[in-house]
Amino acid sequence: MVPTQAPGADAEALRQEVEALRAEVEETNRGVVALYAELDQQAEQLQQATQLKSRFLSYMSHEFRTPIGAALSITRLLLDRVDGPLTGEQERQVKFIESTCQEFSNMVDDLLDLAKIEAGRLDISPAWFEMMDLFVALRGMFKPILANAELNLVFEDPQGLTRLYTDDRKLSQILRNFISNALKFTPHGEVRVAARTEGDGMVRFSVSDTGIGIAQEHLAHLFNDFSQVDSPIQKRLRGTGLGLALSRHLSTLLGGYVEAQSELGRGSVFSVVVPIEWDASAPR
Repeated sequence: MVPTQAPGADAEALRQEVEALRAEVEETNRGVVALYAELDQQAEQLQQATQLKSRFLSYMSHEFRTPIGAALSITRLLLDRVDGPLTGEQERQVKFIESTCQEFSNMVDDLLDLAKIEAGRLDISPAWFEMMDLFVALRGMFKPILANAELNLVFEDPQGLTRLYTDDRKLSQILRNFISNALKFTPHGEVRVAARTEGDGMVRFSVSDTGIGIAQEHLAHLFNDFSQVDSPIQKRLRGTGLGLALSRHLSTLLGGYVEAQSELGRGSVFSVVVPIEWDASAPR
């Protein structure tokens, strides 16, 4: 004969099981609450650290401007022969100082813009403008520094669109970064700047070159802050790794994105895609 368990015993066993489950749930809840509290604390600390970094970058960038400006002014006076003639070697050295100071000035500007972006203080000022005017301004900007006779800088006529409503200064800043990099890493051939419309009211600006190219394993990290390609020519030409990261941030503020395609030894194509008409209500 199979023994049977009293109903009271079954109820007691069930009650104990329920109590054990309740205790386990309460313990889990306490752990979750503690975890959320820790995450909130870490998020607050991270926000404070980000704010401190942004303030530091902003402060140091402003402090660097004065000595950089003074050095550039002195080099211009020397190159204008205000205090007398220069020998060929002296002129070469002064021009080297001038180019180095200009690189430093550009780096400070990039740092300041990154600090403003992180602090949410970089405003977009959209307006209608002619795309051809943008290309003419960029061509005039790079013409004085294009000293390599074996390298051509080509601006194609914009295809399918003439006017754009966005922040032309921010867009120009992105394209300047792309063109500067292309000229730096293209010893001969050409750098070509083009624009064409894409679907859904977008326009693609591309800067293609016949330069040294970039290995595939480096492409995914190009637009990260302070990212640099580990190559001998990269180390020789110097750089901060800020230009492409800043371009990515600026493209997001403009409602678009950046892309890079490249093949080692066969050149690169850097692109920024932005809306034809900037929309302030669009998510960033």
